[in-house]
Amino acid sequence: MSDSLSLPWASDFHCHLRQGDMMDTVVPMVEQGGVRTVLAMPNLTPPLTSTQMAVDYGTALQKLTPNVHFILTLYLSPDLTPEEVAKAAAAGITAVKVYPSGVTTNSDWGVLDFKVYYPTFQAMQDHNMVLCLHGECPSDAKKGICILNAEERFLATLRELHQEFPQLRIVLEHATTKAAVDCVKSLGDTVACTITAHHLFITIDDWAGQPHHFCKPVAKYPSDRDALQDVVRSGHPRFFLGSDSAPHPRRSKQGERPAAGVFTTPILVPLMATLFERLGCLDKLEAFISTFGRAFYQLPAVSSSDPRLVLKRKVLEIPESYTINGSAQEADVVVPFMAKQELAWQIDNGC
Repeated sequence: MSDSLSLPWASDFHCHLRQGDMMDTVVPMVEQGGVRTVLAMPNLTPPLTSTQMAVDYGTALQKLTPNVHFILTLYLSPDLTPEEVAKAAAAGITAVKVYPSGVTTNSDWGVLDFKVYYPTFQAMQDHNMVLCLHGECPSDAKKGICILNAEERFLATLRELHQEFPQLRIVLEHATTKAAVDCVKSLGDTVACTITAHHLFITIDDWAGQPHHFCKPVAKYPSDRDALQDVVRSGHPRFFLGSDSAPHPRRSKQGERPAAGVFTTPILVPLMATLFERLGCLDKLEAFISTFGRAFYQLPAVSSSDPRLVLKRKVLEIPESYTINGSAQEADVVVPFMAKQELAWQIDNGC
């Protein structure tokens, strides 16, 4: 049994980097967690709905950590016309994120009718952009939709979009169900899926009553977690890392209506190494955190001459919390996933 691992720096294809003091706090932690390529989510306030907004955001992120490559995204809205898609593609913006209205943090501007955006999707297909889907239907008691079946009920929309735009690269993000895994596997090579670290660990019992494990989509049943673990253990090339790390101040997570989001950024690769070792598939870790996602997003493959990430087998105790830079309130800290628990691996690159 080896006491060290040499890996490419990870690529995280779904991460919330926020704005203001929270952005200043979280962005330097990306590299601390073993990541040097990150897809930045656009659900800010206001959301990133134009090319210039996204470019300006990318500039602000890059100033905070120059070693990290930020993949920029736009928030699907009526402002995203086919003409704006062409402009975005020319500016190097890679993806567009879809939030069905009301399903998660800052999704109030989200989509109610996908067909309205078919001309935009056609333009994205023409310009080789990626459509990132938050794959849930809004809860609707009359239709029998709630947070436990919202993902499964969304899958018909995924199938329809793939049928209408077969060359459009689509990512079903943060899958939580066996149904989602089976659906993506059944579709063509232009459809992929991200899986978070926390959904590979937890089930419904772990977030019910534990606000720091509550996220959207929520973790589901043990059989669903088993399906997620099985597909990463198998090394399926269209399933790869997207952490959906989403920091909130502790006061927002522990209030009357806890904010949705789990924070894993500063511990991400040690967390993944610990899990993959438990699953008996450390040999699949490199592909999951780097190779597969980079191939789908058409990024350059990692070469033997690129810098490597070194992990050593040494207990890492996850901190109880992280202080938000510039905070004037004692409550303004972020509580990480699995706070005060131990991981089996830690990064040994001096980050």
